[in-house]
Amino acid sequence: MNNPTPPSPLVTVVTPALNEGETIGELLAALLRMAEDQELRLEVIAVDDGSTDETWARITEAAGGDQRVRGIRLRRTCGKAAALAAGFAAAHGDVIVTIDADLQDDPAEIPLLLAQLDAGLDAVSGWKQQRRDPWHKVWASRLFNAVVGLVTGVRLHDHNSGLKAFRRAVIEEVQLYGELHRFIPVLAHARGFKVGEVVVRHRPRLHGRSKFGAQRFVRGALDLLTVMFLTGYRYRPLHLIGGVGLVAFVLGAIGLGYLAVLWLLGVRPIGDRPLLTYSLLSNLLGTQLMAVGFLAELLTTYHVEKEKPYHIAEETPQPAQEP
Repeated sequence: MNNPTPPSPLVTVVTPALNEGETIGELLAALLRMAEDQELRLEVIAVDDGSTDETWARITEAAGGDQRVRGIRLRRTCGKAAALAAGFAAAHGDVIVTIDADLQDDPAEIPLLLAQLDAGLDAVSGWKQQRRDPWHKVWASRLFNAVVGLVTGVRLHDHNSGLKAFRRAVIEEVQLYGELHRFIPVLAHARGFKVGEVVVRHRPRLHGRSKFGAQRFVRGALDLLTVMFLTGYRYRPLHLIGGVGLVAFVLGAIGLGYLAVLWLLGVRPIGDRPLLTYSLLSNLLGTQLMAVGFLAELLTTYHVEKEKPYHIAEETPQPAQEP
């Protein structure tokens, strides 16, 4: 008797959309065509991030015409990370793909990312090698990617790419908030997942307005600091906060020691020396930072009781228990 062929993995595509009424319908149709061409089991979740145009109408129209399409509408604009998190929470797929709704990423490139997952990666980012964006956006992105790679050690050419693919285990471990969506590969790498990238085609924006701006660049820089802390000091905050405090305390102690020697040698008065003020302030700052570090350690200990600080990829089979 022949064994039945197991069903192919379900692929969930999550696309956040903010005022993309001119493109979201075309994107959803293109995703369905891609699934038919590649014979993929597909689920599409379109998340309307509080749009004020016809985005939701286009999503509901597509969902009514094909049961593979589902829509989620947020009450207000919560940001891309929150929209993705809402889509991830509703996803049923073994593999989860993200793609922006502006049609600059081609849905036909998704099989390239899936092939990299089949080859052993856990998270794959699309690399827009030939970008079709204004020069100021391209160079700002290159600078940002270079800094992220230098700071985190995850050297991807395009951390900002909206086209990414993940195994479900990655999404279940990475918590999104703020603007951390662009750092999912970095957060996944910190948990031991294999991360890579693949070159994808990029198209010029024909409809709508880009969400890129100076505020987004600043938010990205601040979120990079958050990621540095989460990946490097999440379970040992005292090493960072207390370390800075210890340095400040030692510098203050050296200054006070120097002034004490001068006083003993008769070089007086020392009370009107600026070094005395700086040394006392340095001691005070160091003491406060070390105290904050200890409090952070206490909070971390409480948190670790609920979340293990390690991540098991797989285990060997357990020996059978003797009766």
